[in-house]
Amino acid sequence: MNPYEQLARTLDDLPQGFPATESGIELRILQHLFSPEEALLTAQMQFNPETPFQIAKRCSQDTNTIYPLLKGMAQKGLIKIARVEGHLMFGLMPFVVGIYEMQVNRMNAELAHMVEQYFKSGFGVVLKTSPQIHRVIPVRQSVSQDIEIQPYESAAQLVDGAQSWGVSDCICRLQKQLIGEPCDHPIDVCMILSQTAGAFDNNQVIHALTREEALATLDRAAKAGLVHSVSNYQEDISYICNCCTCACGILRGIQEFGIANVIARSSFVNQVNEEECTGCGVCIEHCSFKALSLDFTAQLDRARCVGCGVCVDHCPTGALSLVLRPAEEIKPTPRTEKDWMEERTLIRQKPQ
Repeated sequence: MNPYEQLARTLDDLPQGFPATESGIELRILQHLFSPEEALLTAQMQFNPETPFQIAKRCSQDTNTIYPLLKGMAQKGLIKIARVEGHLMFGLMPFVVGIYEMQVNRMNAELAHMVEQYFKSGFGVVLKTSPQIHRVIPVRQSVSQDIEIQPYESAAQLVDGAQSWGVSDCICRLQKQLIGEPCDHPIDVCMILSQTAGAFDNNQVIHALTREEALATLDRAAKAGLVHSVSNYQEDISYICNCCTCACGILRGIQEFGIANVIARSSFVNQVNEEECTGCGVCIEHCSFKALSLDFTAQLDRARCVGCGVCVDHCPTGALSLVLRPAEEIKPTPRTEKDWMEERTLIRQKPQ
């Protein structure tokens, strides 16, 4: 087995998955991103970060030999890096969300076309698996004011709870641009959060923001009709994606694969006040999930509504608002990333 086949299997063994295709396009993507030496080393790494010494010992290699490889791969966004008690540690990243999103500075037309081919031939399996990779959180001011919102359900509270804020270009919109299929949504709205002060200072990919600038970025994304989404667990949220169905690798699953539950919906659902609704149809234009139709007034298909609140933000008469779903409609969100990974692993191991 060559290094790229080994790495592809290692990535597919992660809960997120990296399924093989008949064409082998996933191997060509890895060949584009990794040297053979990098691929072989990464294929032997673990998800939980380890020191270079631990990695070298387990792989029967010399620490001084692999250390430059590890640092180089971390700089290229191919593996994760962390500093724990003064020691640099390195760990395996999934392809999505992980390696792919870190390729903003390396994305070119060749890679963009390969990713598009992989999306259309292999990515549907990833999107169909539960629990979903992403979860919707509502736009600010879209939830009725008398409803208590949990911190993990509020983009504004996630921003307020961070110590550092950053923004980078959306890899999905960049990829679509490079294959000649751009959309009109802003590209510089992919938000990253950290509990470490100054985490994004001097970062070559992530532009550091103040708290106020981060909140303004959220508002700008909402006004552009973008859907806030985050990791599908409650604790230690490190990013807020602002997604559209025309470019987002996850939300495109609704349009192109017809996967209704491609993203975990929020605990809220839209509500139409027919006395306030004038039937202008603005909300329908801003619903990415085709949950609204017009019959004199706006009509809601609850099964399609994910509770994003984008339509609420654009309603000129205030006729729309998000309300809490009945308890039986709310699927519990895994508490930690570990909980999410364990649940998804069990689902993937079940016979199909």
